[in-house]
Amino acid sequence: MSIKNIKKGAILVAKPTLSNDIFQRSVILITEHLESGSIGFILNRSSHIPISIFVSEIESGTLVFEGGPVDKENIYYLHKRPDLIRNSEKISEDLYWSGVYEDVREAINQNLIKENEIKFFIGYCGWAPKQIKNELSDNSWAVTNLDFDIFERWDADLWKKLMKQLGGENLIWLNTPADPSMN
Repeated sequence: MSIKNIKKGAILVAKPTLSNDIFQRSVILITEHLESGSIGFILNRSSHIPISIFVSEIESGTLVFEGGPVDKENIYYLHKRPDLIRNSEKISEDLYWSGVYEDVREAINQNLIKENEIKFFIGYCGWAPKQIKNELSDNSWAVTNLDFDIFERWDADLWKKLMKQLGGENLIWLNTPADPSMN
């Protein structure tokens, strides 16, 4: 998939050239891709902290993920329930982001949304115009389609799974430690 095909729902898989920061071995779902810039969330970096610690009014043990380095003072969410969350932004079939926070709080507290229907993030990834194009030219990312359930519990396994699917030169990185100097 090329830069021309990046759109809502595309997946960026970090190449080994992105090392020693939050993007190392990250898998990012693109939720917006416009001329003015792009937004996405890291899917495979759990904070291991439940949402109830971040937002005391939500009674849930659902874990919050580190969505990216931008705006780490706010919680964001991806979900499958536009029927319960007004003003949701459609990403792809059966996948949405954002929406009215009060709807999220009420639906969770009334057990109307299951853990496998919503995913919370602290912060997000943001790109200025043409920044993704430049990063792709630098071989920082591979681009693929969303063909897995983002609501499953993915940590390091997701990056390896996608590198294997991408095949070719990407296969060499499957068993390499995150810090190649430790090899």
